[in-house]
Amino acid sequence: MGSLKPGATYVYERANGITYAREIGADPSTRIEIGWDYDSRTDDGRPLRLHIQDSMLWDEIRRAARTNDALRDELERVIVFYLLSKEHDQ
Repeated sequence: MGSLKPGATYVYERANGITYAREIGADPSTRIEIGWDYDSRTDDGRPLRLHIQDSMLWDEIRRAARTNDALRDELERVIVFYLLSKEHDQ
């Protein structure tokens, strides 16, 4: 158990993907890290959750562009720019 004391009673807390333990009644600043969430990675090395957040944002942008002419125009420019830059790289 590392630095946990056998027989002691602990409070377990979780924040930002990290699990902490501290003895009951102890100051919260004394807590120690005891575990971490598994965070899958995408092909570009980013955490999967960030990839999902980006995808959700782009979905929102595409939906909003259906009723927002200025946004639709900008989105079309981004798509054209992307396609042209993709061709240029090949």
